[in-house]
Amino acid sequence: MVVPRLVVAAPSSGSGKTTVATGLMAALRARGLRVSPHKVGPDYIDPGYHALASGRPGRNLDPWLVGEELIAPLFLHGAAGCDVAVVEGVMGLFDGRGDTGFASTAHVATLLDAPVVLVVDAARQSRSVAAVVHGFATFDPDVRVGGVVLNRVGSDRHEELCRSALAAAGVPVLGAIRRDDAVATPSRHLGLVPAAERRAEAVAAVDRLAALVARSCDLDALLRLARSAPPLAGPAWAPPAPGATSGRPAVTVAGGAGDRPVVAVAGGAAFTFGYAEQVELLRAAGAEVAVFDPLRDARLPDGTGAIVIGGGFPEVYAAELAANEPLRQQVAAFPGPIAAECAGLLYLCDELDGQRMCGRVPGRAWMTSRLTLGYRDAVALRRSPLTRTGERLRGHEFHRTAVRYAGEPLFRWDGGHDGHGDPGVTASYLHLHWAGAPHLAQRLVSSSRSPSVLR
Repeated sequence: MVVPRLVVAAPSSGSGKTTVATGLMAALRARGLRVSPHKVGPDYIDPGYHALASGRPGRNLDPWLVGEELIAPLFLHGAAGCDVAVVEGVMGLFDGRGDTGFASTAHVATLLDAPVVLVVDAARQSRSVAAVVHGFATFDPDVRVGGVVLNRVGSDRHEELCRSALAAAGVPVLGAIRRDDAVATPSRHLGLVPAAERRAEAVAAVDRLAALVARSCDLDALLRLARSAPPLAGPAWAPPAPGATSGRPAVTVAGGAGDRPVVAVAGGAAFTFGYAEQVELLRAAGAEVAVFDPLRDARLPDGTGAIVIGGGFPEVYAAELAANEPLRQQVAAFPGPIAAECAGLLYLCDELDGQRMCGRVPGRAWMTSRLTLGYRDAVALRRSPLTRTGERLRGHEFHRTAVRYAGEPLFRWDGGHDGHGDPGVTASYLHLHWAGAPHLAQRLVSSSRSPSVLR
């Protein structure tokens, strides 16, 4: 398939990748192009802004979570029917898992055979910019740095010096963005505030980024670079039909539309983290997906047979979640399977920062000053709705909270263990990308129920 594409990378975090990538998506969309947005790594927040900019779901590309062999198929799945794809990188271009380049932006760029646009923070330097770019352009011959966007340029003279140095280095400058505090996005303890929590402000911010990139970058040159990417071989990813990966037919239980079991997925401002493929996998496994908001809804959706509670910021909304006692009690008494990760785990605990939660997981949670971050190669220690004893799952942690569990852990990995598992609940800090383990969706749907009390 021929998909024009660019990878927006940088020498380090904080250089302006999100500004350029999001603004470029929105600017190209404003030209009438269909833009496919992607993000390297496990980040949930940036894809929310990408979705606003492009009008399509933001999708993640992470070789650690799903395997190298799925990166191009997942990309083609997301980019189907689009005119151009923009892939935002993670951290520095060559920063991968541990001391390797695995799962780095460069790794994904090579798997996609995509040219790289390097965003360089030019503040406090001029001619040295060329040395930085030269190093990144020559470090790995398999990575093609096709151009540079200079960020935080201070003046016409500053821009002239940087451009002159880069011309001598043979790397084209595709844009120069002046310092502009008006495009800053508010942050808190885990990064940017999610777009879903500040919808109107986020839309305005994306509009400002589009205007900034449109006036500061050569969109025609960026499109030419994107169109220089060669065709990608192989089929696009598609969620497998029931039984396709396990060899066993899925169980269909009455309760949803056309006898499809209902899987209730938590949403709203407190639960904004989730990969687009998860819902697609649940539907392919035979479920009807219904979104509910634990902050606002007093009841689970009618016919709910299983619950999925993903990541987000329940610590920010602990008092409001505690105040919704009818829903908490319904979740506490729910007889079907529940799959929860990170924020979902906190919501299922007995309490969070002293506020009463659902009480399905025997434990107490609280905010800490310590950031826990990293990939995990986890082994399941017991059976639960999603896990089987001894099974390995790859995931990641990203939180500033802690839980004191009353029981034995569900997972162990090098240097740690975590989670709670029983016949009705899978709950832990481990974020999983279900495209890398599609049997999880099939297991959940197969074990779902439709309690008459929820009809």
